[in-house]
Amino acid sequence: MKKLLIFLKGYERETVLAPLFKMLEALFELFVPLVMAAVIDTGIAGGDKGYIVKMCLVLVALGVIGLVCSITAQYFSARAATGFAAGLRHALFSHVQELSYTEMDTIGTSTLITRLTSDINQVQSGVNLTLRLFLRSPFIVFGAMVMAFTVDVPAALLFAVAIPLLSVVVFGIMLWTMPLYKRVQGALDRVLLLTRENLTGARVIRAFNKEEEELAHFEEETERLTGLQKFVGRISGLMNPVTYVIVNGAIVLLLYTGAVRVDAGVLTQGQVVALVNYMSQILVELVKLANLIITMTRAFACGNRVQSILEVQSSLRPGSYTGTAEERADGVPGVRFEHVSLTYAGAGSEALTDVDFEVKAGETVGIIGGTGSGKTSVVSLIPRFYDATKGRVLVNGRDVKDYDIDALRKKIGVVPQRAMLFAGTIADNLRWGDPDASEEQLWEALEISQAKEFVEKKKEGLNFRVAQGGKNLSGGQRQRLTIARALVKKPDVLILDDSASALDFATDAALRRALAQMGGDTVVFIVSQRTSSIRHADKILVLEDGAVIGMGTHQSLLESCPVYQEIYYSQFDQNARGGKEPRAAEDTEAEGAREAQNGKEAV
Repeated sequence: MKKLLIFLKGYERETVLAPLFKMLEALFELFVPLVMAAVIDTGIAGGDKGYIVKMCLVLVALGVIGLVCSITAQYFSARAATGFAAGLRHALFSHVQELSYTEMDTIGTSTLITRLTSDINQVQSGVNLTLRLFLRSPFIVFGAMVMAFTVDVPAALLFAVAIPLLSVVVFGIMLWTMPLYKRVQGALDRVLLLTRENLTGARVIRAFNKEEEELAHFEEETERLTGLQKFVGRISGLMNPVTYVIVNGAIVLLLYTGAVRVDAGVLTQGQVVALVNYMSQILVELVKLANLIITMTRAFACGNRVQSILEVQSSLRPGSYTGTAEERADGVPGVRFEHVSLTYAGAGSEALTDVDFEVKAGETVGIIGGTGSGKTSVVSLIPRFYDATKGRVLVNGRDVKDYDIDALRKKIGVVPQRAMLFAGTIADNLRWGDPDASEEQLWEALEISQAKEFVEKKKEGLNFRVAQGGKNLSGGQRQRLTIARALVKKPDVLILDDSASALDFATDAALRRALAQMGGDTVVFIVSQRTSSIRHADKILVLEDGAVIGMGTHQSLLESCPVYQEIYYSQFDQNARGGKEPRAAEDTEAEGAREAQNGKEAV
């Protein structure tokens, strides 16, 4: 938590002025009982109305000055706390963006969301209250005790006994509840995770009629969270009644000893009232301090959780090489895998084993294999979403670990399995690839991705508003826009990770034909479950259990790779075994050619 205080930098003035004005308010408040004692002993006892009016005006002045000081302190503390929270949230979000997929997979999305929202809000409240009350309340407590000794030493000894007892109660409960609040935030993480899963997978839950089971699971987790919160609340709730008992007991003893000393003529009635007022001030301030301690306990627990994320170091060590326009002049391969292996964090076995191949500039590579064979893992190593645990991955002859991360990813266009669009216009989404792209470049990318026709049909065209996640577009439309977004940046390496799964065969064929006609030195990786999508690739990799078990052209793999044969024959007519191309494939290509020629759109 201490390391987070750096985010108060720039608010040094506010962090000094806020407690300073609170101390001034407290100082004026400590004079109030003495003024009241003077009113009783001098004004009322002597029947001096003028003196009473004068002292009442002094009380009003003390009240007004205290109010102004309080408002000023509130302003500075709120300014410092909100600035602190804004800086911390910005730093945490920036840090999360720098983490590799390995760390994000390990920590979990729901945990990161909780840290960015609930935890930082709790820390902000803690900073705000600390600046306002952390010095004021102890100052009032000990100041009242000192003022009580100036009134009467024997009676003030009750203060010296009551305050240590109250301190034991307050700090004892604080130490008891601090670890419990960490458990509460952990339970909140699990509830958030479950909520996120249920909202994201609502369709699946309804399709399998699992509403009641998920509801029961949610109720179980929320009851667990509620139970923890109640338990901590009961412990924290002890603070107010225990402090009230101690302080009110001290007031009873004070009144008793005060009455005896007044009867003996040692004390005046005004002095007894002043002593009681000082004890009441201590009671009020200790209640405030108790609430402050509870808030601080939560803030410390949440601050430590935020700090733990900030202390997580990315496993990716960025290089400094930024690349040059002439780096392909030597004719080196566009992409090269040198005996690459990959083991995910916490996994017991390798996800990829000894993957070794190279791709020349301008070539298209198809990657196919069964579910879990490692297709996505292979292409994830190129933009360094993960780092290879063995071997090297080279882009344009240079190890990807030598590249500056931004420079590397500017060379690579990635279209992930799940088509993700963001709220805004189509043009806004496409310009993620290149913020300076002209409308002509956008339309060119849309034409290659087979998205031009449906965009033209939109009344707003490129200014059509896309809902969050692209919910107002079909799956095929979303996929084609994500392909166009990657094409806008004109990458050296284009990765299509099963990004045409929602397209019909004709549109898929037209897309592949358009990609082939782009020309240039772009290396294209096509990850697909369809053999029709990769059959015309220059090179096809067949993966099984993370290993490359076949490599070559479509025809050579049909002759030599049993796994490729199995996948291919499961998708097309068995008469392909006799060497004749399956009718289904012929029809698909013909239909795709007609669609591309006539400009018809199949969604």
